[in-house]
Amino acid sequence: MTLITAGIDIGSTTSKAALWIEDRLGPCSIGPSTTNPRTTARECYEKALQEAGIKADEVACVFGTGYGRAKVSFADDNISELSAHGKGAKTLLPSARTIIDIGGQDTKVIIMDANGEVLDFGMNDKCAAGTGRFLDFIARTLGVSVKELAKLHFSAKYQPASLSSMCSVFIESEVINLVNEEVPLASIVQGMHQSVAIRVAALAKRMGLVEDVVITGGVAKNAGVVDELERKLGVKVKTFPDGVDPQMVGAIGAAVIAKQKHLKRSGKQA
Repeated sequence: MTLITAGIDIGSTTSKAALWIEDRLGPCSIGPSTTNPRTTARECYEKALQEAGIKADEVACVFGTGYGRAKVSFADDNISELSAHGKGAKTLLPSARTIIDIGGQDTKVIIMDANGEVLDFGMNDKCAAGTGRFLDFIARTLGVSVKELAKLHFSAKYQPASLSSMCSVFIESEVINLVNEEVPLASIVQGMHQSVAIRVAALAKRMGLVEDVVITGGVAKNAGVVDELERKLGVKVKTFPDGVDPQMVGAIGAAVIAKQKHLKRSGKQA
């Protein structure tokens, strides 16, 4: 009988579901988080099941993770985002040692050993600057979509505008001033990405950066931020194989841990 497990990641801005079928990634789904995480979790899960063509009773074990993990009412158990992102990253890219998760409202840096055990971690959840929500906020201020930010970043010579503030609210004022001074939009976007990278890189270096480095979370899909992080860290960021969406890594990790826990409870070796 095929062993199928699932991971449900209820984040601050998006909710994800991933199926793990034997030793491979199955269908995944993603959608916006809502004020009703119980319903959102169920909808994401059912979408993934539908794509896989299977029923819920065919899934051996479900684990929840993310901010809303306790609201995944149908889950067998739940785990922290640190464990989920660490396991997901190491499963997809075994050489990963430093996982930088840039989410909607915080940034986490996870240092792992060669066996996939978490050695240390740090997080910045005190300020919105350096998160996905910050990028959304500034993109609206500039009158562009978040998807356009990376394109703008690479659209002109690298001349990032200086953004000195450490606060997202004050940075908005700086951005407005730069627009009024007719600073090229590409330079403003480069400066914004640089500002994000400085904060994230500082946290990563404090933790003791170890290669290989991977980035998870929605911001990992912004090539402009990745470019700036590589400049600030002085290392090449590795990408996940087979075009895996870095925003799905937490859900994938939860699904893999669900498999391991199920096998252990069943008296079988994981």
